[in-house]
Amino acid sequence: MIEAKELSTTFQSLCGSEPRIYRAPARVNLIGEHTDYNEGFVMPAAINFSTWVTVTPRDDRVIAVSSENFQETFKFDLDDKTARERGHWSDYVRGVALTLEQAGYRLKGAQLQIRGDVPIGAGLSSSASIEVATGYALLQHSGFAIERIELAKLCQRAEQNFVGMRCGIMDQFVACHGQEGRALLLDCRSLEYELLPLPEDVRLVICNTMVKHQLAGSEYNQRRSECEEGVHHLARALPDVRALRDVSLADLEAHGRELPEAVYRRCRHVISENTRVLQAKTALENRDLSEFGQLMNESHRSLRDDYEVSCAELDLMVELAREAHGVYGARMTGGGFGGCTINLVKAESCTDFRDSVAREYERATGVAPEIYVCRAAVGVSEVAADSLSN
Repeated sequence: MIEAKELSTTFQSLCGSEPRIYRAPARVNLIGEHTDYNEGFVMPAAINFSTWVTVTPRDDRVIAVSSENFQETFKFDLDDKTARERGHWSDYVRGVALTLEQAGYRLKGAQLQIRGDVPIGAGLSSSASIEVATGYALLQHSGFAIERIELAKLCQRAEQNFVGMRCGIMDQFVACHGQEGRALLLDCRSLEYELLPLPEDVRLVICNTMVKHQLAGSEYNQRRSECEEGVHHLARALPDVRALRDVSLADLEAHGRELPEAVYRRCRHVISENTRVLQAKTALENRDLSEFGQLMNESHRSLRDDYEVSCAELDLMVELAREAHGVYGARMTGGGFGGCTINLVKAESCTDFRDSVAREYERATGVAPEIYVCRAAVGVSEVAADSLSN
């Protein structure tokens, strides 16, 4: 657990002045995977892992950044409009700053110190966490108020256009709008959202397979292209279709049989996953956690078989979780190809769950997993130096 006071003291000793401190959370997606960039429905929750950004002013238009996690520093000039991505973590910071500039927010120079406790490459969206924390910090430092929806859009644009990741808006949105004790149901087309209470007697338990994933790799973007291919084909027969959000399984059965088999299955996953998200909302409202868990299980099967973004380690982790006592449901979460599973577990069973899953996973793979018992957390904010991060 990172303390804001510790960050303030450390930064003040380095720079000689007291900084302002901002944080943005990571997220876990309970259900609704690979639906966001198809204008569908998702149900994430912000969690109590965060990226912290401390800010002190400069007299020029330079952003100087130090990272405690990577033990690196770099600088860039806000007036340099020729900057290009470098395939480096700093792209997220530079990309957000330049995107804000392009949107008309003339930023002030700043010294930033960044520290995070979000596991990197685990599918918990460390990228959106650093984007939103940086963007919010730079805007506040420069005297700009901004609607959180606009901030989420600009951070998404930075990741798409500067980093080169064709992501949806879910990660940035929940990093901006998360609330304690709540899941967030988001309509990724309208950006209308609803906060849903999570029962107090369950926990969000995240199991990290320790297999690193690369969302910016070809597989993620290929899935998005396959969905677009499906939409293009279906729209010939269904002119009102602009995204898979607009297609039913009956429509797909009637008009999609000429699609390549892989594209057909990608479409089937997205269409059925949208239905599962809406069913999960009803289950949560009715406190029917058994139904919610069954929908999580179905989601994983679809991601494994139709969307083909799981891997052996994720499948094993899900199988082990379902054998444990007190588990309602388990599925992979995030882009896939490694990373984490999300498990809905009775609070009273968390210790036994953690011990048994960790033991059996290590026995099967030789790798010790990391298991995090999380709670839903608040979105991006400025924090006082004498408060705690979590």
